[in-house]
Amino acid sequence: MSTADSGRMPSALDIFATGWFGYLARTVLTFMFWGSGLSKLLDFSGGVGEMTHFGLEPAVVFNIAVIITQLGGSALIILNRHAWLGAGALAVFTLLTIPIAHNFWAMEEPMKTFEFYVVTEHLSIVGALMLVAWKCR
Repeated sequence: MSTADSGRMPSALDIFATGWFGYLARTVLTFMFWGSGLSKLLDFSGGVGEMTHFGLEPAVVFNIAVIITQLGGSALIILNRHAWLGAGALAVFTLLTIPIAHNFWAMEEPMKTFEFYVVTEHLSIVGALMLVAWKCR
């Protein structure tokens, strides 16, 4: 039933109920993951270098796993097909990056504070992914 059929005046909030808005929201939410995954795919040696920098060996295998996780998880969420699985994979991945790449507790200032803020942003992204898993199940 449309808003005209129900006798209700259209509202600006109706945009949130459209399919394209959900698609856009899921695409924007996953930008950091598919952007990073594409970067590691297109500059594979750079991605391998990043894995080596963080002590992840064999670096090639870790780079491939990260690409699959980031692109696959993003695709599942964007397409809303088993989005809970993509959200869970990306949430676990994001949490694992904290002790590996953002261990602020072992750093000196000013990097300690900078990395602390990165961690808080990561936790917020995990919360958003939890919402995706909850709402798109």
